[in-house]
Amino acid sequence: MALPRCVSAIVFDCDGLLLDTESCWSRAEEALFADYGFGFGPAEKDLLIGRTLEAACANMAEYFGISGAGPRLQADLVPRVEAELSAGVAPMPGARKLLENLRDRVPIAVATNSPRAMLTAALKSSGLGDFFEIAVAADEVEHAKPHPALYLTAFERLDAAPRTGVAFEDSSTGVAAARAASTFVVTVPSQVGKPLDGDYITSTLDDVALIEWAQTVRKV
Repeated sequence: MALPRCVSAIVFDCDGLLLDTESCWSRAEEALFADYGFGFGPAEKDLLIGRTLEAACANMAEYFGISGAGPRLQADLVPRVEAELSAGVAPMPGARKLLENLRDRVPIAVATNSPRAMLTAALKSSGLGDFFEIAVAADEVEHAKPHPALYLTAFERLDAAPRTGVAFEDSSTGVAAARAASTFVVTVPSQVGKPLDGDYITSTLDDVALIEWAQTVRKV
């Protein structure tokens, strides 16, 4: 499907889409899995990616055979992830250029299943924080993705209609949330080889068509 030429606003996911935080999360997750005697590969990552911290740790507890231990695992995982994030987070290829082209053309925001503290740390560490006046984290809404609340809140704060907006996502959980918000979905899968739904699907934000679109798109 062709990218829309006039939009009300654009809302981006963060982890794995704008920023290479997934590598930070994966290193911390792999270490935690190893502590419990488990390997860590694509199947294990699929239990965690795109989910809230609480849901990911609950899935992890089930996988480890210690159902109900999600809060304990979360308390162990969070400082590991924070240490990885504070060491530095790289923008995904094409992310900065895309944001630079869009910033003065249409309103943009971030909506993520990460908690506020981690979102703030990641945006600051990456140098992309100044692009966004509006950012919505999972612990600031009643329901996180795949519920549409994060997207609906972000569009509302941008004074924009979701039906004429665009969401950028990289996970099945995020795509489901964007679909439920009834917005156009640009999908950039963060897991290689994992097919995802989307109105426009590409392997990178550095996609030539995306960059050209960002230089010409207009606000409705």
